[in-house]
Amino acid sequence: ADSFRLGSTLRSMYLDTSSPTYISGIRSDLVDNNEVKARVKAGVEGTVVFDSAIAVLQGLFPPNPNNKIQLANDTTIVAPLGGYQYVPVETVEPGNDRSLESWTDCPVSEIVKFFFIQSSTQMGAQAFAKHTKSFYNSEGFKKKAKDAEHFFHAIKDFVFGRPATLENAIYDFMNTELIHNKTYAHRLPPTLLEQARGYANYHEDGVFSDKEITGIGNIAGRTLLNTILTSLERIAFNGDPLQFLLVQTTYQPFISFFHQTGITDEHPELKGIPDYSSALVIELRRGSAPDVRDFLRIKFKNGTTGHFKDVHVFGHHADIPLTEFIYRAENAAITSNRQWKEVCNPSESYGISSLLEGSNTQAAFTGAFTFASLLALFMLAQFVKRSRARAQEARLRLPGNEVSTNVIDYGTISRSSGRGHETPDMWEGVTVPVLASTRWCCKPSDLPARVLTFSSERCPCPSLGEDKIGLNTSHV
Repeated sequence: ADSFRLGSTLRSMYLDTSSPTYISGIRSDLVDNNEVKARVKAGVEGTVVFDSAIAVLQGLFPPNPNNKIQLANDTTIVAPLGGYQYVPVETVEPGNDRSLESWTDCPVSEIVKFFFIQSSTQMGAQAFAKHTKSFYNSEGFKKKAKDAEHFFHAIKDFVFGRPATLENAIYDFMNTELIHNKTYAHRLPPTLLEQARGYANYHEDGVFSDKEITGIGNIAGRTLLNTILTSLERIAFNGDPLQFLLVQTTYQPFISFFHQTGITDEHPELKGIPDYSSALVIELRRGSAPDVRDFLRIKFKNGTTGHFKDVHVFGHHADIPLTEFIYRAENAAITSNRQWKEVCNPSESYGISSLLEGSNTQAAFTGAFTFASLLALFMLAQFVKRSRARAQEARLRLPGNEVSTNVIDYGTISRSSGRGHETPDMWEGVTVPVLASTRWCCKPSDLPARVLTFSSERCPCPSLGEDKIGLNTSHV
């Protein structure tokens, strides 16, 4: 239900022609699969992420009786359920693509058992496991664990034999029981759940963050950055019809991204796990004259209540130029499975079998959290058409061994002549993260914008501007 409401909110913002943030030129009555793409994490959480993505898409593109075809015998067939709209969804399985689940199998299962507490010899070159163990051995963690001893002793009767320690993310179990188990809800004393949430925030924020943008603790955000940059590449290319990209994933990339881009420096309240049905939006905008460069505006909405708010990255207090964002982020992005393997464990060979045999590291964390993250990328399609001598010169290029040097002609979609010119719309089919911001920091131009939106089962999402990218999260 929360994911559906999120989709409806996004529709009112970007697909409603009366909205000031409407994606100009996008077909909003019936989905155009050339303009919209959805990518969904298919990892250790099971089907909850996929189910959330479908719910968001149902809110974005509700049934429409005009979704029909006419047969040769003049019979009209309306899609089931009053014109249900089927939006194709691409599932991203970690055995083939590490872009949406880069932290599992980065340590090995033998290492991560019992919260990574094993000998340094066993740890070997497993970078993420080393990072986690280093966090557990830090003075800050030891002090927090000592302060929490009384709390974890108090909850033993409410976790039914599960490890009651700071290393174990027990909050999700307690929260799930409180929601679905009436007997449990009647017995659980006040404030215990809130305290458990606080310790879970501390734990997850420490595990999935790092001091450096390229640090191994930010691996979830580093693969997300590649998704963002490659999506911006497609969106900035006027020959690509994509206008809206939806990426459904879990909360870990949000934590990393907030640290990598410095959002938590200005908003320390965003450290930790986002609430269910949160959303992060990235808007790609054309600046006002005389500075007509492309800018990014990032917005975030934490949970089902409240509105999207602007958040600013890399020390800016306004929209950031697209070129600067790429310059600051591209070296941190992990662009391929091969690079992911080298970052995690450069001493071991890479193979599909090693992926499938990976650890259950997050079974205690991610697997326990019964929520899914949805990353949705919305691109407002009304960029002023740039004059190009050649399309290849107009495309943004990112480094990487697996990036093709051939320019793909994605084609264009003609728009109504009433707009004065044709503009390709971009949205789905692109892997782009959605970011959100808390306030308007620059004057919107008169030109329509493109938007990227990410929604997840546990991430907040703010309102979007002209060219927008959004990300939202929600729990199932």
